[in-house]
Amino acid sequence: MSSPEIASLSWGQMKVKGCPTTYKDCKVWPGGSRTWDWRETGTNHSPGVQPADLEEVVKKGVRTMVIGRGMSEALQVPPSTVDYLKKNGIDVLVLQTEKAVAEYNTLAAQGVKVGGVFHSTC
Repeated sequence: MSSPEIASLSWGQMKVKGCPTTYKDCKVWPGGSRTWDWRETGTNHSPGVQPADLEEVVKKGVRTMVIGRGMSEALQVPPSTVDYLKKNGIDVLVLQTEKAVAEYNTLAAQGVKVGGVFHSTC
């Protein structure tokens, strides 16, 4: 099962190929995607992305995780979150969201089992 391409990204809107939903923030993994609702884990820009935000995607068997920090990189990613991924044997890329989407799409096109969480505003 391959990771779906992110078809478009603009401020506050993301589209995943094959999915009718327009996302503000989203999670993607081989074979699927869904809204990333920060309220589920109490996530805020600071301290930022928590391991709990990533668990669902990790459980899908990804080998690489791409984290999009927002258009202006306002979303923080604490070292503990990066450590969580590395301890699970997952490569991690933390990038500005436009760069993160480009990198994610490149990896997906190469057949890498890649997942990601992307913030499409600040």
